[in-house]
Amino acid sequence: MVQKAVMWLAILVVVGLGVLYAYGSGIRGSHEGPGQVTAGRRPADVVRQTEASVADAAADIGARSDPQILFGDFHVHTTFSFDAFMMSMPMMGEGAHPPADACDFARYCSALDFWSINDHAEQITQQHWRETIDSVRQCNDMAGDPNNPDMVSFLGWEWTQVGDSVENHYGHKNVVLASLEEDEIPTRPIAAGATIRRATSALPNRLALGVFGLMAPSGRYQDLIKYFAERSGTELCDLDTDVRDLPDDCLEYTDTPVGLYRKLDEWGFDSIVIPHGTTWGMYTPPGSTWDKQLRGSMHDPNRQTLIEVYSGHGDSEVYRDWRGVDFDVDGAPVCPGPRPEYLPSCWQAGEIIRERCLASGDSEDECEERAAEERDFAAAAGVQVHLTVPGAEIGDWLDAGQCRDCDEPSFNYRPGGSAQYVLALGDFDDDPDNPRRFRFGFMASSDNHFARPGTGYKERHRRGNTESNGMAPSSDNPMARFFNRPEEEKRASGRPFDPDDTPFSGWMLFELERQASFFLTGGLIAVQASGRDRDSIWKAVQDRRVYGTSGPRILLWFDLLNSPGTRGRSVPMGGQVEMQENPIFQVRAVGSFEQKPGCPDYAVRGLEAERLARLCKNDCYNPSDQRRLITRIEIVRIRPQIRPGEDVADLVDDPWRSFACAPDPFGCAVTFHDPDFQNLGRDTVYYARVYEEPAPAINAGNLRCDYDDEGNCIAVSPCPGPGGADDDCLEEHEPRAWSSPIFVDHGAGAG
Repeated sequence: MVQKAVMWLAILVVVGLGVLYAYGSGIRGSHEGPGQVTAGRRPADVVRQTEASVADAAADIGARSDPQILFGDFHVHTTFSFDAFMMSMPMMGEGAHPPADACDFARYCSALDFWSINDHAEQITQQHWRETIDSVRQCNDMAGDPNNPDMVSFLGWEWTQVGDSVENHYGHKNVVLASLEEDEIPTRPIAAGATIRRATSALPNRLALGVFGLMAPSGRYQDLIKYFAERSGTELCDLDTDVRDLPDDCLEYTDTPVGLYRKLDEWGFDSIVIPHGTTWGMYTPPGSTWDKQLRGSMHDPNRQTLIEVYSGHGDSEVYRDWRGVDFDVDGAPVCPGPRPEYLPSCWQAGEIIRERCLASGDSEDECEERAAEERDFAAAAGVQVHLTVPGAEIGDWLDAGQCRDCDEPSFNYRPGGSAQYVLALGDFDDDPDNPRRFRFGFMASSDNHFARPGTGYKERHRRGNTESNGMAPSSDNPMARFFNRPEEEKRASGRPFDPDDTPFSGWMLFELERQASFFLTGGLIAVQASGRDRDSIWKAVQDRRVYGTSGPRILLWFDLLNSPGTRGRSVPMGGQVEMQENPIFQVRAVGSFEQKPGCPDYAVRGLEAERLARLCKNDCYNPSDQRRLITRIEIVRIRPQIRPGEDVADLVDDPWRSFACAPDPFGCAVTFHDPDFQNLGRDTVYYARVYEEPAPAINAGNLRCDYDDEGNCIAVSPCPGPGGADDDCLEEHEPRAWSSPIFVDHGAGAG
């Protein structure tokens, strides 16, 4: 009898484990497929009309209409990316948004001229990579005549590196490929090793997934299990083997930019690498700078030619001379004191503990001691500073960690990665008399995670057009444990953060609540290209004849007029020249079109009604014939370091010149020169920043502080506000465009 009972128990255990394994394999879920691209293209007359409007505006402002200006988005995610998949879950998102959605959105909703897909390489299986290639090709095949397509689709991915210290953090970089031909596409995308290791350790095993599968509702939750299961057990590629000798189905990775460039060189295909999020404090350790990425093979000037200065995560342009933490002579992090323009998060952490301590009746000396201890804990915690204060709420932090005098800055701003700081750097290791420098062109894009390239055409529909979905899962939701931290008692003493001994995991480790107020609709990359075809767009990108906008299709020309040896031809933005006489520049800018509500007829005809509503939210790029006003043009001048240790704050003049514009719908043009260039005798970088008249924008007010008479933030109203999840959190802002710099080297050889 006992033997039979044991046998039946064993059978039940085996069957139970089998059931759990089956559920953990996603047997009830569906594979996240690429979707189906809608057949058709934008009508030829619509494309011609768009081109004509740019040519007419160029003629009116005195600019050349050849090359033409085209608008695109080089930073787009679909639900092939893990974070995008998580945001697609019930109570948080809208369900699946695969690559085909991105194609249809770019063509019909945002009416882009070009775009690229950039899902995170760390989560792309071999099957998803092949499906991505096929979907992007399908999108491109719908574009019509390759010499004059309605839209060009590019293939790419994101190398999503995150370090846990300032020494090993390099950040995120998008890789965009020139071609869609089979023999010019890598077999696998290249991922970031540190991110893979974290993701692999966080993946539930099959039995744990099985338990979740038994508990989770059907539909999207079961699809998530399938998504996890497809990624479990994937072997990592050998790190040192040539990419062409690796098996097709391993996960290719590297830990540093050096490895990324080496692997791209081994493939040998034409590609560019675009760093982005260089000031984002969500994952960038405080105190990080870009100095180390200029040394030796950390930078590839032939591939890494552009930098993203603006996206749906905010502005990464401007430099400020404060840091989130300082370092002592031994390299230990130290909390800096507050300044009128900046309140360090580590300092505010101490203030929160001090206030709690005093409220509990302890002495001022005791409370100051606890505040100082907490500042040490917070400075050492890196991006997890918020976890050192038990039970802290959004309002407790005020505007700590934020750039108070920046326009729409990224969250927890890291100025050591700003575009201005990067352009001011010099590396003197190889040649003290001829320092190495970054010579980046400027671009912007969306970084949208709902397969919506180019969402900045209208400031509506925060949920879906930005990452600020504004709806965390309720405590009884199956996804809650991935996002929601358990409630904690508000204690009057801080605690250190130990990554190896913390009850928090996954998204709970990040400061998502405050960051929701910093997500924007995102920007666009514009190119000045000789044609609409793939090769012309790619050449413009390689030549840095690009600029970025905060979303609107502002037209911008920035030229050096008196470069020697050009026979009267101007040098456009992105150019590099050597001269000794004082340079003369011209900037011309024309405002974007005011938008009409709804969608144009071709979009209504091109997409089924249900798809138009789901993808475009029945609101498309729909220009009127009225252009918005350009209000001012600012010029930024940067004189890169010619000696080690030169203070970057002294080398960035922002703004160096500012020109008010008359209210003219035909635009604004200014001509100026630099009277100091010849006498200073040093290389100089110039770029233009153009502003449109103010308009409401999603999350433009960020935390929406209330300020006292001294300019201190005393209360915040984070997004979403009283309007709840559907609140668009609109505040006034000035839409902007940034030209790529013109690099003017002094011909005398100095610098």
